[in-house]
Amino acid sequence: MGALATLGRQFQGGTVNRRIFRAAVSVTAVGIVVKVAATFKEVAVAGVYGRSDLMDAFLAAALIPGLLINLISESMNQALVPTLIRVREQEGHTSAQELLSSSMLVMCLLLGTVTALMALTARGIFPFIASHFSPAKMDLAIQLFYGLLPLVLITGIATNCTAVLNTFHRFALPALAPLTVPVAIMLGALTLGSRLGIWIMVYSTVAGSLVHAALVLWMMDSHGYRFRLRWYGMTQATREVAVQYGPVLLSGVVASGGLLVDQSMAAMLPAGSVSALVYGNRFVSVVISLLAGAVSTALTPYFSRMIAKRDWAGCKHTLYTWVRITAIVSVPITVLLIVGSHTIVRIAFERGAFKPHDTAVVSAVMAMYAIQIPFFIVSRVFYRFIIAMRRTDLALYCGLLNLALDIVLNVVLMRWLGVAGIALATSLWTVSTFFFLWYWAWKLLSAKAPNYVENS
Repeated sequence: MGALATLGRQFQGGTVNRRIFRAAVSVTAVGIVVKVAATFKEVAVAGVYGRSDLMDAFLAAALIPGLLINLISESMNQALVPTLIRVREQEGHTSAQELLSSSMLVMCLLLGTVTALMALTARGIFPFIASHFSPAKMDLAIQLFYGLLPLVLITGIATNCTAVLNTFHRFALPALAPLTVPVAIMLGALTLGSRLGIWIMVYSTVAGSLVHAALVLWMMDSHGYRFRLRWYGMTQATREVAVQYGPVLLSGVVASGGLLVDQSMAAMLPAGSVSALVYGNRFVSVVISLLAGAVSTALTPYFSRMIAKRDWAGCKHTLYTWVRITAIVSVPITVLLIVGSHTIVRIAFERGAFKPHDTAVVSAVMAMYAIQIPFFIVSRVFYRFIIAMRRTDLALYCGLLNLALDIVLNVVLMRWLGVAGIALATSLWTVSTFFFLWYWAWKLLSAKAPNYVENS
């Protein structure tokens, strides 16, 4: 009751924060539906494939497409949205459409170019990702990787459309659209897994992603933005997006390097360690993506609009409010996941090819990953403010610090705790991220409105 009362006090007199709250709740509610479907998908997949070499190969193959999507399209969204909102409010819809068309063209060209480069260099890259895979397992991972490469362009376009829809405060339906992917994978694994083996995972993932992209393209068109790949020249707005995109893209490269480091080091450990790392992060990533994703999605357009209007009092109030809310919500969930990790993993996965020994390994990984939850979720509030302030260089500096910490902590902790040590290393550098972003968010705000912040 005390936590609920505290939450209630945050919204007294705060119209913007009430709108953000409604948006976050709608995204979370829809996200729960999608994650429940994803959980059923994981249970089905674990029952069919377990912690097998087939599953290790698929997860290694899926790593690079997922990283490329986050690296290029998510980075574009972070650079584009604040400027898109400013241009739409100050210059009108036509200028905003031109900025969007130019930005999407650049993004698609980047996605296509990088996809082609990855296809050409796959056999040189995979020995670094999965250095301890057998030759047969390595060859399978590379073949699966080729099958998954279309996801880079398909999902990249879908995420860009979703970010544009969020600028119109349309959150629920775009967040529901990714439901097509876990549903397709679950149906494919259960019905055709025995006949097509691990390849049904590839076919189902691509098919579900195509439906997802078609849905959000239709939604974006219905709100007046066309999917039009056309270059309108290097305008002031386009130049602004380009300047912001560089540091965000580089910070994404650094973050991707951290994920590759984790999986590469896990591949050095006993067989099944890569799968243990992925399975152990499933429930933690659900919580993070639901809470941090919902808060980030809801905050981004509002921070961007307040900063465009130089509403520093509103920024300060929103920062305070959402730091408190995210802390109040995330800490109890973290405790529950740590305490109940063994029970959760046993109930969710222990069947078929997934044995009690696997439960012990994966539950330890899950507990170590869960430590990061409150630090990560609260830090997203600071991060979105910093990005809306167009200080994407700070995201790059933070990423470089994280990568260095990740490598050092992995080397030390994996010798002590095995694959669970890699998960603990991730949680520890997340704590560092929290303090870094906290410091810079308040420093930037105090520079814009020193008297107001000092008197708060």
